[in-house]
Amino acid sequence: MLGVALIDLLAEPELAFLPLLTLGPTFASVSGSVRRTALVGAVALAICVPLAYNNGSLLKWQNNLTIVTIIGITVASMMASHLRLRRERELASVRLVAEAAQRVLLRPVPRRAGDLRVALSYTSAAAEAQIGGDLYEVVTTPHGVRLLIGDVQGNGLAAVETAAWVLGAFREAAYDEPDLADIGERLEVSLARHLDGEQFVTAIVAEVHDGEISLVNFGHPAPLLIRPDGEITTVDLPEHGLPLGLGALGTGAVKAHRTPFGSGDRLLFFTDGVIEARNSVGAFYPLADRARLLGREEPQAALDALRADLVAHVGGPLLDDAAMLLLHRQDA
Repeated sequence: MLGVALIDLLAEPELAFLPLLTLGPTFASVSGSVRRTALVGAVALAICVPLAYNNGSLLKWQNNLTIVTIIGITVASMMASHLRLRRERELASVRLVAEAAQRVLLRPVPRRAGDLRVALSYTSAAAEAQIGGDLYEVVTTPHGVRLLIGDVQGNGLAAVETAAWVLGAFREAAYDEPDLADIGERLEVSLARHLDGEQFVTAIVAEVHDGEISLVNFGHPAPLLIRPDGEITTVDLPEHGLPLGLGALGTGAVKAHRTPFGSGDRLLFFTDGVIEARNSVGAFYPLADRARLLGREEPQAALDALRADLVAHVGGPLLDDAAMLLLHRQDA
């Protein structure tokens, strides 16, 4: 508004710049309160009157129209500011609910479980929520340390209900069932009662033993194994099950597969939102090549560096939920 006033003073009297004073209350409504917007409108009127007097147009119809316009724009901007503030309060409430839901559904994983150090990274594709269709859990049971990572078909809050069913069933079965394949059966039975149509959940259920780890894969991307010497391999299992929810189409139960997991090894579990993330030219994120970032001493710092690299590769918000779970077996 000061710029408009200065231009009006320097310009010819017949040039009308005073209507531009309406920009003041208009922009004030974008970030200011209702009271501040009204104050900016009053300042615009206070500037308009002396400038109109200086131009000799104080009582002319053009200036009267400008004053009415400033008043009208100020009132409209006050209403817009009120609606914006109400929307911000509603959004803040939604975020609080989302955070509470995240604490209940996706509880913080333990940073240490037995001789394991655990790191987690989770990024939701829903801009207004911190939870989505990816799920994870790490529990210490009488049978050992067991974990789950999965990906519900779809993303955002619409997938949260399905994720809740999977997590609830796993937390019960992980303590009750002595065999990993039986945990998968429990998850399948639970989902069969709640999923509709062709919905499904890809998942990996794992159990850590002395010097090895057992895994059952239900159509989920295979994890990466990082050896202490920097060698990176994909843990491809000889047998994969169908995604959870599609078990009726399969031929039978899937057996657990054991793979060496010794001192100093790191195992990265992830969802397809990581490897399917594309940059501006459509190239997928090269996770196997970037996994060298996981060589840092502190597992969480290593995983944070990998997540930052993923976000930099995409160059903007992710289009799908992305979860990563890193296990580090400490040196004896």
